[in-house]
Amino acid sequence: MKTTATITGNLTRDPEIRYTRDGQATTTLGVAVNRRWKNRTTDEWEESTSFFDVVCWRELAENVALTLTKGARVVVTGRLEQRSWETEDGDTRSKVELVADEIGASLKFATADVHKVTGKDVDEAEDAESED
Repeated sequence: MKTTATITGNLTRDPEIRYTRDGQATTTLGVAVNRRWKNRTTDEWEESTSFFDVVCWRELAENVALTLTKGARVVVTGRLEQRSWETEDGDTRSKVELVADEIGASLKFATADVHKVTGKDVDEAEDAESED
């Protein structure tokens, strides 16, 4: 069973791309999701912001790194994944990340100029997705 999560928010920093030892691209980015509501008791507007770490892989990682910049409003769909590690002091740390299946520019407050990527890389990506 696959549980999907979708968030819409603004990038808190430029996407950061890295490559694994075997050459696979991975990009990390931060997304701030703002929530605004009217307090029924005080009749005043209140706000809350949640911050999410997002990870993407392969062609999506490369396209995100080439396309998006800090402040861009995005829609991210993927799965929540927790990872743990041990610090140099021996403490165990963990965090939950959104591993993205899809990332797109939000068109609520902006327009976009989309360019389709073609070629061998796209065919291989589609083959990999169909194996999942």
